[in-house]
Parts: sequence; C-alpha cells; structure tokens
Amino acid sequence: MATVLCVSNQKGGVGKTTTTNALTVGLAARGLRVLAVDFDPQGNLSFGLGAQRPVEDPRTIYQVLKKELPFSEAVQHMPDGFDVIAANLLLSALDIEFTGAGREYLLRQALAPVSGRYDAILIDTPPDLGLLTINAFTASDYIIIPVLCDLYSLQGLIQLNSTLRQVRMRSNPEIQVAGVLLNRFNNRERISQVVRETASNIAQSLGMPLFRTTVHTGVALTRAQVQQENMLAPGQRSRAVGDYRALVNELLQRKVVMKNG
Repeated sequence: MATVLCVSNQKGGVGKTTTTNALTVGLAARGLRVLAVDFDPQGNLSFGLGAQRPVEDPRTIYQVLKKELPFSEAVQHMPDGFDVIAANLLLSALDIEFTGAGREYLLRQALAPVSGRYDAILIDTPPDLGLLTINAFTASDYIIIPVLCDLYSLQGLIQLNSTLRQVRMRSNPEIQVAGVLLNRFNNRERISQVVRETASNIAQSLGMPLFRTTVHTGVALTRAQVQQENMLAPGQRSRAVGDYRALVNELLQRKVVMKNG
C-alpha cells in the first residue's frame, strides 16, 4: 500500500505546490511508483508537471470524486515516470455539492482502490483549512508543512495543529506530521536564524518534528515550473534544487516513504 503524504499550510505562497512537485519528480527518480494528486482548484501543480486540464475537460480528480469517471481515465502517465491526477476550477464546487455526512472521506475512498499500485501518493492542498484540506488530511498518513522564514508564517502552525487534532478525533486518528519544512531560507539574514530557532521551539511544543533539510531561496525552481520542466533533473544545479534532493533523501532515510515490493 502507498504512503500518502499531503503538503499543507493554510497560508498561501509558502511553497506547497513547489514542494509537492519536487517530491513527485524526486521520488520517481529514485525508482518509487508515485502518484501526484492536485487537490487545489487553482491547478498549479497540474500545470507545473505538464498535466493541466482545462475546465471543459472532464478528466480530473473532481469527476473521480463524483464517481462520474474511473481512476484509469483520469490518471496521466508522465514521461518522467510518475502519474498525475489533475485539478481545475471545478473542484472548488465540492464544498457546495457535497453537504451530507461522510463528505470528508471522498478522497480517501477514491484513492483506496489504487493505493496498491504506488509506493507514494502526494497531495497538493489549497491555502485554507476547508473541506478540500480536511479530505486530504483524512486520506493521508503524513503531512508536510512548508513555512516561510518569517514569524507570521509560524503563527499558522497553531491553527493547523488545531484542525489536525479535530481530524484525528473524527476521521483519521493515525495521521502524523512528517515535518515542518523551512522554505526560502537565507543564511545571510539574521531573521532566518531566529525563525529557525523559533520554528524548532513551536514545532516541539506542538509535537511536530522539524526537517533537518531547509530549502534556500532561488529562482531555478520557479523557472522550471513555469517552463513545465523536471525541477530536479540532473541539469538543474541550484542550491534550492540540492535542498529538495536532500529532502527526498531525508524522507527515504527516515522511512517515511519507501519502495514496496
């Protein structure tokens, strides 16, 4: 069975999609069978991985959740050896269309029949703690929480932890935090060092580990996503690219994810 990880933070612009993208291509490059699930109506992960679907195209996670389309018709097999299920703006209607009991289990139920085909399933979430994110939490074994190196970003950890506590009580008692990931780190700025210490203290108080890996600032990752290129391809050599390769190694070394069979 696949290990399911969602990348989440209710604050926007902290690097959720970039992190999901990097882990998708990085784990696939290490020989793991990987499925990336775009669960954000903005569809940025779909675009960055070259798997975007326009609104008029019905082959997205939205139709799978509504049971209008089987998984096999929604999944895209990408040249770099991973699979993607795309999202588009139609996904934002989920909160309105599903109002009954059990709606937090929609994604979990959709992924259950195909979990055995993969080693890792990665879910990119929207910047809020609404129904989509609750579904992602309910479906996941682990959460990765990217935060910027500023104090405002760290404040959101407390709110996210409150939501996580509710999910553990109601729909997924086994979910764990794989780690808090410091993003856009700059060694030259003293505030980054202060934030790192503060993040470590806050994470420890909430029972959340802090990743050893930090991701430094850099434009190579953004450029690769805009150009729909593999962010961690051998030709990519920026410091931030190296950081994400280190994060892949850290997840594998800690056995958060592993190759099955």
